[in-house]
Amino acid sequence: MPPATELSAPAAPAKLGQRARWLAIGVLGAGLAASSALSQWRDEHAVLINTTESLPNWAFFIDKGRLPQRGDFVVFNPPKSALITAHFGENPAPFAKRALGVPGDVVTREGNRVKVNGETVATLKPLTKRGETLAPGPTGPIPERCYYLGTAHPDGFDSRYAAIGFVCADRIVGTGDALL
Repeated sequence: MPPATELSAPAAPAKLGQRARWLAIGVLGAGLAASSALSQWRDEHAVLINTTESLPNWAFFIDKGRLPQRGDFVVFNPPKSALITAHFGENPAPFAKRALGVPGDVVTREGNRVKVNGETVATLKPLTKRGETLAPGPTGPIPERCYYLGTAHPDGFDSRYAAIGFVCADRIVGTGDALL
Protein backbone atom coordinates (compact mmCIF):
# COMPACT_ATOMS: atom_id res chain seq x y z
CA MET A 1 0.00 0.00 0.00
CA PRO A 2 1.45 3.37 -0.97
CA PRO A 3 2.18 5.77 1.85
CA ALA A 4 -0.48 8.35 2.54
CA THR A 5 0.33 11.84 1.27
CA GLU A 6 -0.28 14.87 3.35
CA LEU A 7 -2.78 17.32 2.02
CA SER A 8 -1.98 20.97 2.54
CA ALA A 9 -4.16 22.41 5.24
CA PRO A 10 -6.29 25.47 4.53
CA ALA A 11 -5.14 28.81 5.95
CA ALA A 12 -5.62 29.05 9.62
CA PRO A 13 -8.92 30.65 10.62
CA ALA A 14 -7.10 33.12 12.85
CA LYS A 15 -5.14 34.52 9.89
CA LEU A 16 -8.30 34.90 7.77
CA GLY A 17 -10.06 36.67 10.62
CA GLN A 18 -7.13 39.04 11.05
CA ARG A 19 -7.11 39.90 7.34
CA ALA A 20 -10.86 40.52 7.34
CA ARG A 21 -10.50 42.78 10.37
CA TRP A 22 -7.76 44.85 8.67
CA LEU A 23 -9.81 45.02 5.49
CA ALA A 24 -12.84 46.25 7.47
CA ILE A 25 -10.69 48.85 9.24
CA GLY A 26 -9.32 50.02 5.86
CA VAL A 27 -12.80 50.27 4.34
CA LEU A 28 -14.06 52.15 7.40
CA GLY A 29 -11.09 54.57 7.22
CA ALA A 30 -11.64 55.18 3.51
CA GLY A 31 -15.35 55.76 4.15
CA LEU A 32 -14.63 58.28 6.90
CA ALA A 33 -12.12 60.12 4.69
CA ALA A 34 -14.64 60.25 1.83
CA SER A 35 -17.36 61.44 4.22
CA SER A 36 -15.10 64.20 5.53
CA ALA A 37 -14.20 65.32 1.99
CA LEU A 38 -17.89 65.29 1.00
CA SER A 39 -18.78 67.29 4.10
CA GLN A 40 -16.10 69.88 3.29
CA TRP A 41 -17.32 70.08 -0.34
CA ARG A 42 -20.90 70.58 0.89
CA ASP A 43 -19.79 73.42 3.17
CA GLU A 44 -18.11 75.23 0.24
CA HIS A 45 -20.59 74.49 -2.59
CA ALA A 46 -24.30 74.20 -3.31
CA VAL A 47 -26.75 73.63 -6.11
CA LEU A 48 -29.47 76.25 -6.56
CA ILE A 49 -32.73 75.73 -8.41
CA ASN A 50 -34.16 78.96 -9.89
CA THR A 51 -37.96 79.04 -9.90
CA THR A 52 -38.38 82.49 -11.44
CA GLU A 53 -38.33 83.73 -15.03
CA SER A 54 -35.73 86.43 -14.35
CA LEU A 55 -32.83 84.26 -15.53
CA PRO A 56 -32.79 81.91 -18.52
CA ASN A 57 -31.23 79.05 -16.52
CA TRP A 58 -32.92 77.04 -13.82
CA ALA A 59 -30.04 75.21 -12.10
CA PHE A 60 -26.77 76.66 -10.81
CA PHE A 61 -23.64 75.23 -9.20
CA ILE A 62 -22.59 77.64 -6.43
CA ASP A 63 -19.05 78.18 -5.15
CA LYS A 64 -19.49 79.80 -1.73
CA GLY A 65 -15.93 81.09 -1.48
CA ARG A 66 -15.57 82.91 -4.80
CA LEU A 67 -16.33 86.63 -5.10
CA PRO A 68 -17.95 87.59 -8.40
CA GLN A 69 -16.37 88.90 -11.57
CA ARG A 70 -18.32 90.84 -14.19
CA GLY A 71 -20.86 88.55 -15.88
CA ASP A 72 -20.84 85.86 -13.16
CA PHE A 73 -24.06 84.53 -11.68
CA VAL A 74 -24.29 85.65 -8.05
CA VAL A 75 -26.51 84.18 -5.36
CA PHE A 76 -27.32 86.54 -2.50
CA ASN A 77 -29.67 87.02 0.42
CA PRO A 78 -32.09 89.88 -0.27
CA PRO A 79 -32.28 92.68 2.30
CA LYS A 80 -35.19 92.95 4.70
CA SER A 81 -37.81 95.34 3.33
CA ALA A 82 -41.59 95.62 3.20
CA LEU A 83 -41.56 95.16 -0.58
CA ILE A 84 -39.48 91.97 -0.42
CA THR A 85 -41.61 90.56 2.41
CA ALA A 86 -44.81 91.35 0.48
CA HIS A 87 -43.61 89.49 -2.62
CA PHE A 88 -41.33 86.78 -1.23
CA GLY A 89 -42.39 86.22 2.40
CA GLU A 90 -40.69 86.68 5.78
CA ASN A 91 -37.79 84.37 4.92
CA PRO A 92 -37.21 84.70 1.18
CA ALA A 93 -35.03 82.24 -0.66
CA PRO A 94 -31.71 83.58 -1.98
CA PHE A 95 -31.87 85.52 -5.25
CA ALA A 96 -29.70 84.75 -8.28
CA LYS A 97 -28.63 87.54 -10.67
CA ARG A 98 -25.66 88.46 -12.88
CA ALA A 99 -22.85 90.77 -11.80
CA LEU A 100 -23.39 93.68 -14.21
CA GLY A 101 -21.26 96.10 -12.20
CA VAL A 102 -18.22 95.52 -10.00
CA PRO A 103 -16.43 97.71 -7.43
CA GLY A 104 -15.28 100.99 -9.00
CA ASP A 105 -17.77 100.90 -11.90
CA VAL A 106 -20.11 103.90 -12.13
CA VAL A 107 -23.91 103.53 -12.20
CA THR A 108 -25.96 106.33 -13.79
CA ARG A 109 -29.54 106.84 -14.96
CA GLU A 110 -30.94 108.54 -18.05
CA GLY A 111 -34.69 108.66 -17.74
CA ASN A 112 -35.77 105.09 -17.06
CA ARG A 113 -32.51 103.55 -18.36
CA VAL A 114 -29.89 102.36 -15.87
CA LYS A 115 -26.31 102.37 -17.11
CA VAL A 116 -23.07 100.88 -15.82
CA ASN A 117 -20.00 102.67 -17.20
CA GLY A 118 -22.22 104.28 -19.87
CA GLU A 119 -23.73 100.98 -21.09
CA THR A 120 -27.48 100.40 -20.59
CA VAL A 121 -28.02 97.35 -18.38
CA ALA A 122 -31.65 97.73 -17.28
CA THR A 123 -34.88 99.66 -17.67
CA LEU A 124 -36.78 100.92 -14.64
CA LYS A 125 -40.49 100.39 -14.11
CA PRO A 126 -42.41 102.81 -11.88
CA LEU A 127 -44.64 100.13 -10.33
CA THR A 128 -44.68 96.42 -9.50
CA LYS A 129 -47.25 94.16 -11.15
CA ARG A 130 -49.36 94.71 -8.00
CA GLY A 131 -49.16 98.51 -8.34
CA GLU A 132 -46.60 99.22 -5.59
CA THR A 133 -44.11 102.04 -6.18
CA LEU A 134 -40.59 100.97 -7.18
CA ALA A 135 -37.98 103.47 -6.06
CA PRO A 136 -34.87 103.65 -8.29
CA GLY A 137 -31.70 102.11 -6.93
CA PRO A 138 -28.40 103.79 -6.11
CA THR A 139 -26.18 105.62 -8.59
CA GLY A 140 -22.53 106.60 -8.48
CA PRO A 141 -19.38 104.54 -8.00
CA ILE A 142 -19.97 100.99 -6.77
CA PRO A 143 -18.24 100.66 -3.37
CA GLU A 144 -15.50 98.12 -2.62
CA ARG A 145 -16.82 94.57 -2.05
CA CYS A 146 -20.23 95.60 -3.49
CA TYR A 147 -21.83 94.77 -6.84
CA TYR A 148 -24.61 95.89 -9.15
CA LEU A 149 -26.57 92.67 -9.72
CA GLY A 150 -29.25 92.44 -12.36
CA THR A 151 -30.99 90.66 -15.16
CA ALA A 152 -32.18 91.57 -18.64
CA HIS A 153 -35.72 90.46 -17.73
CA PRO A 154 -38.05 93.50 -17.78
CA ASP A 155 -39.66 92.43 -14.48
CA GLY A 156 -36.36 91.58 -12.78
CA PHE A 157 -36.19 92.67 -9.15
CA ASP A 158 -32.55 93.63 -8.73
CA SER A 159 -30.07 96.45 -8.07
CA ARG A 160 -31.97 98.80 -10.38
CA TYR A 161 -34.38 99.26 -7.45
CA ALA A 162 -33.69 100.73 -4.00
CA ALA A 163 -35.28 97.70 -2.28
CA ILE A 164 -32.25 95.67 -3.47
CA GLY A 165 -29.56 98.30 -4.14
CA PHE A 166 -25.89 97.44 -4.39
CA VAL A 167 -25.25 93.95 -3.04
CA CYS A 168 -22.21 93.78 -0.78
CA ALA A 169 -20.06 90.76 0.10
CA ASP A 170 -21.78 90.18 3.47
CA ARG A 171 -25.03 89.28 1.64
CA ILE A 172 -23.42 87.13 -1.07
CA VAL A 173 -23.93 83.38 -0.67
CA GLY A 174 -21.64 82.54 -3.58
CA THR A 175 -20.83 82.81 -7.24
CA GLY A 176 -22.42 80.35 -9.60
CA ASP A 177 -22.16 78.64 -12.92
CA ALA A 178 -25.28 77.70 -14.87
CA LEU A 179 -25.88 73.96 -15.10
CA LEU A 180 -29.19 73.85 -16.98
